Amino acid sequence: MNIVVLSHRVPYPPNKGEKIRTFNQIKFLASQGHEISLFSPYDNDDELIHFKSLQQQNICQSVSHFSLSAKPLRLLKGLIKGQSLSVANFYTENLQADFDRFISSNKIDAIICSASSMAEYIFKSDVLKSMAKGPLLIMDFMDVDSDKWAQYKRSSHFPMSWIYNREHKLLSHFERKIANRFNICYLIAQAEVDLFKENIINSNNIHVLGNGLDSTVFFPPKVKKANLAPVLLFTGVMDYKPNVDAVVWFVDKCWQSFTAKYPEARFIIAGMNPNSEVLALKTIPGIEVTGFVEDILPYYHSADVFIAPFRLARGVQNKVLQAFSCALPVVSTPMGAEGINCTPGKDVLIASDVSDFVEKITFLSENQDLAADIGKRALRLIEQQYSWEGQLSPIVDLLASPVVNK
Repeated sequence: MNIVVLSHRVPYPPNKGEKIRTFNQIKFLASQGHEISLFSPYDNDDELIHFKSLQQQNICQSVSHFSLSAKPLRLLKGLIKGQSLSVANFYTENLQADFDRFISSNKIDAIICSASSMAEYIFKSDVLKSMAKGPLLIMDFMDVDSDKWAQYKRSSHFPMSWIYNREHKLLSHFERKIANRFNICYLIAQAEVDLFKENIINSNNIHVLGNGLDSTVFFPPKVKKANLAPVLLFTGVMDYKPNVDAVVWFVDKCWQSFTAKYPEARFIIAGMNPNSEVLALKTIPGIEVTGFVEDILPYYHSADVFIAPFRLARGVQNKVLQAFSCALPVVSTPMGAEGINCTPGKDVLIASDVSDFVEKITFLSENQDLAADIGKRALRLIEQQYSWEGQLSPIVDLLASPVVNK
């Protein structure tokens, strides 16, 4: 099939949540013989090499990329137009024009949008409006983004609380519009589907399309080296609000209690773009903030415990799946493990408050054999349930269905 993918960011390199998901989707679909044509906006000329890589790897047959205007200008236009800022942030008329030219001159079987913001190109396409029978429209919401903004609003003060509430309301309306227009919509986990049906619209075209894990990229160390004192790890893009909130909360509420027992313990925060709040944590003894790293795997291999102290989150945390795949025991809040088919006490430890969190990481530090067993069971869960081939079977079955191919 000829498939157009509208991606809000270039899905390469696969080094953050949405890029990992979209990259593996198009890579797998290309391996099934489908021809992928990618359309994506970009902010920085440094990204251009990544578009080229997708073609060099024969993942995309064609790649079309379009520079976005200055971000403040995009957001200001969105405010003036009464538009969701998420939508305004990824829209460019040049991409729209080229997208319309492409679908008018080629037979397109399906269009996949990565994230709700890319639906604007569907709604504004005069070519699609003129078609008696257009291509199959597939939306990969990933998460219920409108709920994320509602979470932000509850944890913020004016004026940001007003901005977040505005985004929540506008995006909720936009998500409902998408569900009514698209043939099928995917979310990353059943919990997200249930939330969408409860808060947005109860529609029969809302389904789960889970995340997988490439075990050739994340795997356990051949030999686990013992640390002299516990090493805790968190990974992620460190200017992303849920990640920042998680590590700041953990350091503020839990770190002193843990280091009272383990004064030589280390907490490594590994990930690109640490903001000022995260960088400030480096002044606290035992805490390391790496910034961007070329290879994250050695950090998983050298740590004793992965922590996921999320209080703001949506969907599935890829970082938790990565820790599982490295057989690294995880202590998480309930929100951090949401959407993952794991069993508390068996392949993950769940902590609901400060004292519980400290107690669980202390328990793992004191019982290394039990910690290793939890890591091994988590790895087994990845091997049995989280291959990309298995997770992407719904979209493969959809594209192969007689209804699509008649």
